[in-house]
Amino acid sequence: MDDQSGVGRDLTLAAACVAAVFLFALLSPAFGTAGNAATVLRNGYELWLIALGMTLLMAMGAIDVSVGAVMGVTAILTGQALLADLPLGVVMLVGPAAGAMLGLCAGAVVVWGRIPAIVATLGLFGVFRMLIFLVLGGQWLSGLPADLTRVVDWRAAGVPAGLLIVALAYGAAWVFLRRTTYGPHLLAIGFDEDRARLMGLAVTRVRLATFAASGALCGLAGVFYIAIYRNVSMTIGADIALEAVAAVILGGTPIFGGRISLVGTVLGVLLLRILQNGLLLIGVPSLWQTVVTGALLLGVLSAEVVLRRARTGAA
Repeated sequence: MDDQSGVGRDLTLAAACVAAVFLFALLSPAFGTAGNAATVLRNGYELWLIALGMTLLMAMGAIDVSVGAVMGVTAILTGQALLADLPLGVVMLVGPAAGAMLGLCAGAVVVWGRIPAIVATLGLFGVFRMLIFLVLGGQWLSGLPADLTRVVDWRAAGVPAGLLIVALAYGAAWVFLRRTTYGPHLLAIGFDEDRARLMGLAVTRVRLATFAASGALCGLAGVFYIAIYRNVSMTIGADIALEAVAAVILGGTPIFGGRISLVGTVLGVLLLRILQNGLLLIGVPSLWQTVVTGALLLGVLSAEVVLRRARTGAA
């Protein structure tokens, strides 16, 4: 699934991460500390999970712009489950279960409604945002217990449990993509859905399963959000869809589908979080962090379009 050019792109991204670390360490003494490195990783948990789901969707030729709102809804449900004193194991399942259902709803609208994914999920984004507003009533959900925080920050051999959970999610995705028929079928649909149908592939089932998996990952991201911040505001997840798409495209999974790179997504998220953290420490306003993310996205998309046209012309 990762060709030679994909490996080269991963190496380029890794080199960009290293270069950014050295640059910001020179510009801000606080950047190069172990504590700040841990902060960068901790701030990446939710985006890594959401970007993993977005990677699967984009490999299939779909984009879900409602992921931030799904994370918001599931974070609220997780917070309310915490306040209701439910068993911690149940609380941790609330988010992924609710996210999977919301993702399945999005998939159903796309598949059976025959609406382009980006259009359908844009509409659902508004619905889920309104749901957040109605539940919160314009107020913050705050004062949440620290039970989930202790779980995420617990360390095994010095490695935070949160990072291990993210790694397990990517490991499970790798197994499904490499060791089952799901991976080839997903890429076949992304390459040419009509041709995949003619080949007898279960296109509807794969598409629904992928939307549900993405929703579950958004739900798990909602659990992490509660664990890290212990509150939910009205603006939760406002920019995370843009960040996820940018990270996935930076990582080498094209917006057109048919190819996938999990390693690239991991590095894409890491590069974004390094840039955002470094810019913050050197005093750049937070607004410009979004500008940098958008500029990276536009630049890589433009390059993808040019390369795609070049390949088409050569063929």
